[in-house]
Amino acid sequence: MTIQWFPGHMAKARREVTEKLKLVDIVFELIDARLPLSSRNPMIDEVIHQKPRLVILNKADLADRAETDRWIRYFKEQGIEAVAVNSFQGQGLQIVTRKAKEILAPKIERMEKRGIRPGAIRAMIVGIPNVGKSTLINRLAKRNIAKTGNKPGVTRAQQWIKYGKELELLDTPGILWPKFEDKEAGYKLALTGAIKDTVLNMDDLALYGLRFLEAHYPDRLEEKYELATIGESPDEILAVFDHLGKLKNTIIAGGEIDYDKVSELVVQDIRTEQLGKLTFDFVEDEQQ
Repeated sequence: MTIQWFPGHMAKARREVTEKLKLVDIVFELIDARLPLSSRNPMIDEVIHQKPRLVILNKADLADRAETDRWIRYFKEQGIEAVAVNSFQGQGLQIVTRKAKEILAPKIERMEKRGIRPGAIRAMIVGIPNVGKSTLINRLAKRNIAKTGNKPGVTRAQQWIKYGKELELLDTPGILWPKFEDKEAGYKLALTGAIKDTVLNMDDLALYGLRFLEAHYPDRLEEKYELATIGESPDEILAVFDHLGKLKNTIIAGGEIDYDKVSELVVQDIRTEQLGKLTFDFVEDEQQ
């Protein structure tokens, strides 16, 4: 499966981010805690250059906590501060402002020595679609000021939002690179809903999800689906989908299995924690 989805508004967003960068003190790079590597846009590094940055691993409630902790340590080893939050429920958000102050402490100290009273920290929030940027802004601002949605690509225009007297946030449209050089990253992003389902082959996606579970969470695969292995041959894979069709009662007229429905339900299970908290990127893979 080749995934390519780069609407025109995303290309425009990159230009706008570059233009507005000089207006902010720090960049909040929002990524999906389940995909700390795959949900990082490779363009962001070259766009923000040396601007101070805080990586925010959002949706931490959906991710494997042990893996999230490993990723936070990994980023710190790379010289990048990172925090884990759940913006939907407002958990861990208080640390965002505190960390931003810590990162900007040298700049604030220099300003104070020159007799300049620092104003509110101005931060730009960047990230790929569907990582929860608008939800985070609404939580920080304590009101529904940014558009949100469970589909990628909801935010289309930049907007400034004040957070008390300490923080001013600039929301930006999601930026997704124009082509997935890493097919694995494409599948992982698709599994977590960062890519529109209309551009996907759901059968391929479901099979990838099952193989991922087999490799990394075999206990979940057996507990949820009563499967020990997926197999490699077409006959073995068909037998797996037949088994899942009966398990999930997707039998249609004539006793046939509705394979499209099976694939849809498997992907839905993965996205909705029916298989527990999952992380799809591992520090060990990145280090290798």
